[in-house]
Amino acid sequence: MTESFIQTNNLLKVYDGSTLALDNVNIKIDRGDWTSLIGPSGSGKTTLLNMISCLDKPTEGSIVINKKIVTDLNQVQLTQFRRENIGLIFQKHYLIPYLTALENVMIAMYYHSTVDENQAIDSLTKVGLEHRLGHKPSKLSGGEQQRVCIARALINNPKILVADEPTGNLDQKNGQIVLDLIHSLHQEGHTILLVTHNMDIAKQGNHIMQIIDGKILEEIEVN
Repeated sequence: MTESFIQTNNLLKVYDGSTLALDNVNIKIDRGDWTSLIGPSGSGKTTLLNMISCLDKPTEGSIVINKKIVTDLNQVQLTQFRRENIGLIFQKHYLIPYLTALENVMIAMYYHSTVDENQAIDSLTKVGLEHRLGHKPSKLSGGEQQRVCIARALINNPKILVADEPTGNLDQKNGQIVLDLIHSLHQEGHTILLVTHNMDIAKQGNHIMQIIDGKILEEIEVN
């Protein structure tokens, strides 16, 4: 049996001493999988995503990513691990408004490695924005802003791409462009964890986990 690339063990998350957000969650994700996490609002999707993204720590339990027990890391080590291994794509773009598309991508490199403008241009070209390098977020459409986010997430060649409702604020056309990009990244071998409330989007991956009230209720193999 091969060792899982991402694994959570008896994951528990309690907020404010009483609000149970995750209840004994045990999941396994293989390298190269596209796993869709689906559930209603307040089900624990984003909380679980934040745990695996190393943005937050569980109250109890452990998380193992690529053989490293990330829940044993201190905050500085956790931040470093996230920068080197995980690319984050949010529903909200979190772009710096006074920076251009190119600068928004380059700033992500600053915290990890030497800033390389050509590499940033290549990343934006990969998402079809080579003609929008000098545009600030206010001059970009919602779909273009989301593609800048994907370019930013890819800049340090992460092993894992984590996407939280990446099409949630987009119209159907731009949403499909973003999904097509995610498909391409999956085919290139990236491990993808995508949160959605849309079953049609969830089915585009190869594995679906349904979460309700902080518990994984069902796991479905798509193909």
